Amino acid sequence: MTDTDLRPTLGDFSSIVCFKAVVIGIEDTLGRQAAGVCLKAAGRKRGKELTESLGISPGIGLEEARDALRKALGGEGTRLCWVDAIELDGEDYIVRLSETVCSAGEEQQSDRELTFTLGAVHGALEVVTGAKFRGKQVGSVLRGDTHDVIRFVSR
Repeated sequence: MTDTDLRPTLGDFSSIVCFKAVVIGIEDTLGRQAAGVCLKAAGRKRGKELTESLGISPGIGLEEARDALRKALGGEGTRLCWVDAIELDGEDYIVRLSETVCSAGEEQQSDRELTFTLGAVHGALEVVTGAKFRGKQVGSVLRGDTHDVIRFVSR
């Protein structure tokens, strides 16, 4: 146990199954679109706070940004997802993810979209780059892509 453990016996992590039950419960209560807006906003806030708490600041290169997001969101961090790549496409950023909590356990061809995960990456990327974006999922492992892919367009 470390000084930062939120729970002394069980530790800081809970199951994907429980997290997804929360997501589905929110969708059932609010509707899928409203739930998506709420979950993305919550993820964005979390991604910003987490990245800032690690002392990550704007002005780093793409490889450093990928490594920073891996540290915050990957195996050393919250384990929300693995950031495989961050690429520039003109002024847009393309982020390729694997093992996302949002896609975990879903059937192939599911219409499940990234919500909380998209938001968390969005917030973290804004801290890392110092820029503001609109994010949209453009690829999904559930629908034949090799990664869950998000395009971030500058605002």
